[in-house]
Formats: sequence, C-alpha cells, structure tokens
Amino acid sequence: MPPDATRPAPSHADPMQRLLDIMRALRDPETGCPWDVEQDFGSIAPYTIEEAYEVADAVARADWADLRGELGDLLLQVVFHAQIAADRGLFDFIDVAGDISSKMIDRHPHVFGSDSRDKSAEQQTRDWEAIKAAERAGRARTGTLDDVALALPALLRAVKLQKRAARVGFDWPQTAQVLDKITEEVAELHEAAQSLPQAKIEEEFGDLLFVMANLARHMKIDPEEALRSANAKFTRRFEFIESELKKTGRCPEESDLAEMEALWNRAKANGL
Repeated sequence: MPPDATRPAPSHADPMQRLLDIMRALRDPETGCPWDVEQDFGSIAPYTIEEAYEVADAVARADWADLRGELGDLLLQVVFHAQIAADRGLFDFIDVAGDISSKMIDRHPHVFGSDSRDKSAEQQTRDWEAIKAAERAGRARTGTLDDVALALPALLRAVKLQKRAARVGFDWPQTAQVLDKITEEVAELHEAAQSLPQAKIEEEFGDLLFVMANLARHMKIDPEEALRSANAKFTRRFEFIESELKKTGRCPEESDLAEMEALWNRAKANGL
C-alpha cells in the first residue's frame, strides 16, 4: 500500500471482536505498526505488569472513570499476548477465553455443579486449593510450591510461598513464635552488619523481610497494602514538612534534621 494511503480501522458491532481485529492489523508484518510487529512475549510482559498495577491504583483511589480506562489497557495486554501466540501458531484469544471459562466452571462446582452452596468461605477456599492441587498433578507439577509465579513482587510471593507451606503443616502454630524469630533475625542482621560482606548482610536482611511477611500472614494483614499505607502516610507528612518550610521561603535542603523531625511530629499530631 502506498505510504500516503489510509486504511480504515477495523469496525465491528462486537467491541471485543473489534479489538481483536485492531490488534491483528497492528501485528500484520506487511501493513502493521513496526513497533507492534517487533514485540514478543518478553518485551510486552513488563507493560502487562505495569497495567495491572495501574488498575490497582485506580481502585485504591476510587477513580471509577480511570478504572474503566485502565481495565481497557490491561485487556489490551491480554489481546496482545494472545495475538503474538496466534502469530506463532501456539494458541489464540478464543483458546484463552475458553480455558479460563472451563477453569471457572471446574473450580466452582457449588455454582455450576451438584455441590452444595452451603459452605463457609474457609471451606470454599480449601475446596479451591484442593482443585488447584489436582490441576497441578494433572500437569505433572505436584510440588507444594509449584506454580507460585517467579515474577510476583517479592513480598507477595513470600506470602504465597508461606501459605502453600502452611497448608501441609510447615508453619508456626502461634504468632508469638514468629515474633521470636523476628528478634532472632534482627540480631543476626545486626551481627552481619558489623563485620560480614555486603552479600551476607543482604541475605540476612532478606531473611528478616521474609519473616516479617510471615508475621503479616499470621496477623491476617496484607503486607503490600500495609506498606502502601505506610508509603502514603510518609508522603503526607513529608509534604507537610515541605509546605511549612516553604512558608519561610526555604526547602528541606536549607533546614536540618532537628527542625524537620519537629515538623514531622506536628504533622503526626495533626493526624496526617
């Protein structure tokens, strides 16, 4: 097609089919977008993760108009991966949709089967895990920790690994034991920081974070959410410091730690 010619964008009464047609056109080796054509699973995966976080951010901000757009961006990532797979003859979007539909039906026998719906949330969770274990066995992945995704954020993956181990009895029965382990890990980190190489210090620090994630699990706290809240609180209080210093024509670099700590405490007293 000549460079100055234009092609109409795919149009279809079904918005989902229209999106699939658009992605197919973008990936066309002859007439598509060069950037889209060059992408592969690995190059697109970081964008997929980023879009998932932006969905979570819109939810956290209760911005429903933004959520609508972010969900579209995330859906585009699914369509992109499916089109790359189709280009390679692996599978296509219909296969993806069919597989997840079948999985949801199989994992909800109390809705789509003969099982009773008269179950607690805890029992439904146990049933769900039993079904997932059977699925792993069918894929010759029978290890307790199999299919806990490596690409998960480290804190989230730590909790998931611990939950899996706990289901087969590898867990402290009491929270107090986890707290004792934290004390032990803090001591080991302190000792490592005195004389050991940086690699060992990082190892001990990782051990401490891992046990902190375990404590969150025992206390039924979402550590990611707890840290996000702590980040937000730190941001509010530091912005208060900057705002108060600005009133005197200064910035943090022109203050000192004592003054900024005093302002921090004022922010805390003000409920920030």
